[in-house]
Amino acid sequence: MSVFLPLEHARLAEAAQGHARTSLFARYSLLGALCAALGALAAAVPDWLVRHSEFARLDALRGMFVLYAAIGWGVFRLYRNLPAQATADNAVSAPPVAPAPLGPSRGVVVRLAALFSVDAFAGGLTVNALMSLWLLERFGFSLTQAGVFFFWTGLLGAASQLAAPWVARRIGLLNTMVFTHLPANVCLVLAALAPSLPIALALLSIRSALSSMDVPTRTAYVMAVVTPAERSAAASFTAVPRSLAAAISPTLSGALFAAGWISLPLVACGMLKIAYDLALWRAMRQTRTSAFR
Repeated sequence: MSVFLPLEHARLAEAAQGHARTSLFARYSLLGALCAALGALAAAVPDWLVRHSEFARLDALRGMFVLYAAIGWGVFRLYRNLPAQATADNAVSAPPVAPAPLGPSRGVVVRLAALFSVDAFAGGLTVNALMSLWLLERFGFSLTQAGVFFFWTGLLGAASQLAAPWVARRIGLLNTMVFTHLPANVCLVLAALAPSLPIALALLSIRSALSSMDVPTRTAYVMAVVTPAERSAAASFTAVPRSLAAAISPTLSGALFAAGWISLPLVACGMLKIAYDLALWRAMRQTRTSAFR
């Protein structure tokens, strides 16, 4: 995924400009969020097969891996059929710019990459698999119940991404990233300390309704603070550290779960993300975005 994302972001950035670019990234992120929500719902398929057919549980789980591989092959075929040049309803008429290494924008991209890595590391502390385990250990949630819950929260997150361009037009990309993310992270910390399941689920739902609004705005922001030639390099430079940071933190969460500190990963995630939001706003509030001048 980290291989494709920078290329996708750079191509989409060429296909629109200004606020239309944010809307385009919102539609792009929406589709991904909807598919992720369906994937969460599909986590209940093995249990359904075991109950309603002669499938053994191990065979049902193996079948999910086969389905995953088949979907990957389908995505490969879609990539193969992409046109050579990106276009969109709000396509830019200017000729495409040849990609170039980071140059004038190196400083701002390095700052963003460092900040995004903190956010990704924090997010890795509460990936859906670990959140499912937390709901199981804390409140007795089953795998099927967790899958259904994450399906609905995924839909909330997807819907919020449609609202992100509207908010960004009124308060700006950076403010949308920060001031929707902050209350979402407060809700995560409160959910970790919630005394009952309904309160925890309500707080997690509010978090899902707010936390994804920074996804399209973050991508649009990165594309807006660099020159057109640097977009591919900037997307790669900010995406790779995010992926590496997110890969490390689930191990730490697993250790905390094994030690009995099952709510600590949620609290740590929320606090780190709050620190990230404040640091991002402080570091970037004076930076101008060329695409919105």
